[in-house]
Amino acid sequence: MDLLALLTEPLQYGFLTRALAITVAAAVVSAVLSCWLILMGWSLMGDAVSHAVLPGVALAYIIGIPFSIGAFVFGMGAVALIGVVRSTTKLKADTVIGVVFTALFAAGLAIVSATPSQIDLMHILFGNVLGVSSAEVWQVLVLGALTLGVLLFKRRDLTLLAFDRTHAHVIGLNTRLLSGLLLGLLALTVVVGLQAVGIILVVAMLITPGATAFLLTRSFDRMLVIAVVLTVTASVAGIYASYYLDISTGASVVLCQAVVFAVVDLFGRPAGVVWQARRRRRSGAPTRGPARPADTGADTPA
Repeated sequence: MDLLALLTEPLQYGFLTRALAITVAAAVVSAVLSCWLILMGWSLMGDAVSHAVLPGVALAYIIGIPFSIGAFVFGMGAVALIGVVRSTTKLKADTVIGVVFTALFAAGLAIVSATPSQIDLMHILFGNVLGVSSAEVWQVLVLGALTLGVLLFKRRDLTLLAFDRTHAHVIGLNTRLLSGLLLGLLALTVVVGLQAVGIILVVAMLITPGATAFLLTRSFDRMLVIAVVLTVTASVAGIYASYYLDISTGASVVLCQAVVFAVVDLFGRPAGVVWQARRRRRSGAPTRGPARPADTGADTPA
């Protein structure tokens, strides 16, 4: 079978073309938002929101409303709840996030287990991109375009917030409002990604693209472009791999993104493992870097 046939054969099926449309839309939006999450250290927040939407999705299925409504409401509710608990306790942010998202995720599992005949847990957790309807495709495309449009429109303000929150506040930007906007866009992005890869795997789409691009450049504008190009390429490859290997589509997409990250981490310039080893050999430095203080016990408390 020639290359053209390999590329065109899956496109004969409507469910695969719809899967490609949704996955590419989710990949673009997730890749762009991922860059800000990585720079701001909000990776755990992406994990929290993606898991916290489960009860909203389950309740939406039970009530008979679009699951995106339930997911968005509970996503924003999780963000608000994290803020309230953090402001009323002395607990650190990561602790509060862990408590809130596990509690909400467990509540979602309880709801699903109480109504097993109405909800397919596997589709919620791992996505059902091959079973989406044309209406759901349009819903994802509209939400994705809205999220991407706001991100690009507020790009300069959000970038300044990520790099220097204090300076952003000094020049008159409302940092609390910008943070809230970014968290709201995170909730919308989770809704977009749910259709493609499900609740659990959407975390990878919110973290891996930005992490991969960060290894290749220190320019934020280039980081955005690289994240989108690599993520879309990996996502399309994942769709084709799932078709020919007969494996889970969501898992295939995420695995392809992980492979891209691994390749960049090993061979990407200038920070790749191979390039660093080559520079050390050329400079005559030892193959292994000098031991860190923590490794020598210098920073160990008495």
